[in-house]
Amino acid sequence: MAKEVDRFTYRVTWSDEDQEYVGLCAEFPSLSWLEASPEKSLQGIRKLVKEVVADLKRSKDPVPEPISTRPFSGKFMVRIPPEVHRMLAIQAAESGVSINRLVSSKLA
Repeated sequence: MAKEVDRFTYRVTWSDEDQEYVGLCAEFPSLSWLEASPEKSLQGIRKLVKEVVADLKRSKDPVPEPISTRPFSGKFMVRIPPEVHRMLAIQAAESGVSINRLVSSKLA
């Protein structure tokens, strides 16, 4: 299970409100762990996720798939106002690239 838990997406950030570091896991957005140091915060959230995964397995509930192992197509659809679409089309044409390439570079 430790290997599985290692594949989840962790982040440590400073919480100004709590005046401590908060450890987070993207696959378990309701979980967090506060500590005085970033290292201890990461250790804490990893331990908590390991316990939650064990509980989910014991109760035969689904365990989220780690983002790192999910397949991504590289495509997603986004709706924008027609005026923005027009502006992007003009920028792409003036730059000699497709709208897709223009938007991709803006997102990168």
